[in-house]
Amino acid sequence: MGQWAGFGKGLLGEAFSFVKFFLFLQAINDHVGGFVFAKGPSMHPTISLSGELLLSERISVQMGKVRPGDIVVVQSPLVPKKRVAKRLIAMEGERVTYVADPKNSDSLNTIVVPKGHVWIEGDNIYNSYDSRNFGAIPYGLLIGRVFWRVLPFKDFGSMGPREK
Repeated sequence: MGQWAGFGKGLLGEAFSFVKFFLFLQAINDHVGGFVFAKGPSMHPTISLSGELLLSERISVQMGKVRPGDIVVVQSPLVPKKRVAKRLIAMEGERVTYVADPKNSDSLNTIVVPKGHVWIEGDNIYNSYDSRNFGAIPYGLLIGRVFWRVLPFKDFGSMGPREK
């Protein structure tokens, strides 16, 4: 009976270690950053249609250090359980001029981003659902800033802000 008690204690200890490790990873993901799988046409050609594994960090968002040109991970304003990657175009108080309906017209609209909001757009103007459709989004919906492409390996490297 004694050896079974030792086996049970060992198994319980291993399970406890696993839970601690999982909670550590969850804390890192919630407060520091983590991996993001992005795919679809809205950020093409920056992010391929078939998808890429990216690294994002949350500290820039928490410290208010994201800037126009950064690729950000955002909680969708329309589908709250969905996260999307978009280009940060403007911060609160900045003026944005954009093509309202690029598939059908060249007409431009201009707005000033409201206080506490940001303007996001996909790099693919013809196939992105973004602030041009739903307006500026609350800063609180920003989750992280993408800074590194992990996969595919041929494109491994930094994803700094787009040059103006």
